Amino acid sequence: MTTPHADTVSLASLPSAAQRFVEAMNRFDVDAMAATFTDDALLNDFSREFVGVAAIRPFLVRELAQDKVTARPIRARVHHGDAIVDAEIDGIYDKTGLPSPLVLTFYFTVRGERLTQLAIIMNKPAIVRT
Repeated sequence: MTTPHADTVSLASLPSAAQRFVEAMNRFDVDAMAATFTDDALLNDFSREFVGVAAIRPFLVRELAQDKVTARPIRARVHHGDAIVDAEIDGIYDKTGLPSPLVLTFYFTVRGERLTQLAIIMNKPAIVRT
């Protein structure tokens, strides 16, 4: 079920900074990925925090470009102006112990034309106790 603030949209409907990041990631273009962030942006990948483009850039090189990581969006939505993308991930990284397919959720906080925050999370189904 969707709500008015979290509707499923096409990738092309997302804020341009989120679109540009995913497109650059799939081209392994570190410069273009880095250019989507503000200078003081925060990136959180599986509870590892990188603050500022100077810290984020080595992550982009090592974890995404060198490992040829791609993201095939399977669902995209906007939540209060920010973008959320669920994507099937592939690449040449060590896949030991990871689910197949690996689906990660990218939570983009967008201000103007740039990203101020990106959280990359492997979500688990919610358990509701009654």
